[in-house]
Amino acid sequence: MPFDHIETGKALRSAFLDAMSRVAATVSVVTTDGVAGRVGTTVSAMTSVSADGQAPVLLICLHKNGNLGHAILKNGTFCVNVLGEDQAWISNVFAGRHKHEQPARFDAVTWEPMVNGSPGLKGVIVRFACNVLSSQCVGTHDVIFGSLTEISGARGGAPLVYANRAYSKLETPRSKTVSRSGRARP
Repeated sequence: MPFDHIETGKALRSAFLDAMSRVAATVSVVTTDGVAGRVGTTVSAMTSVSADGQAPVLLICLHKNGNLGHAILKNGTFCVNVLGEDQAWISNVFAGRHKHEQPARFDAVTWEPMVNGSPGLKGVIVRFACNVLSSQCVGTHDVIFGSLTEISGARGGAPLVYANRAYSKLETPRSKTVSRSGRARP
């Protein structure tokens, strides 16, 4: 769909969804465990908010009709497990594409409890364990802010990316480094 000037209504929504499909995002599995049960799902809506304050803060966006958001709010904790480029199969399991139900999805992977009790998937790029700081419902989604309690994993490698409605790999030039100014140099 070409993007000229779209102002309102269904055309704007459709153009927004199409445009957002072109925005690359890392793929993560968000998990929680506690009184509301062990639940996890695949997300691409995760970002850092602030590194300053008492603890760093990140946010996740979850559809308000899904069971993960409700479980996170009741459990008070969650873990963001950032997947590597070779872990699309994990994304598919937690997206429900292999018909694994909750909590059987966890039987398909190796995990361990994080310091906050949330399941941390082993072998991922990095894991961010968080306590719920606050949440806000915006349209169809709950935006949940998490205060970081633990970072672990950090196996290195490139993250799994989702763009243009498909998994992708980052193409990173190996012959260049990035200076502190943010400019690539040979």
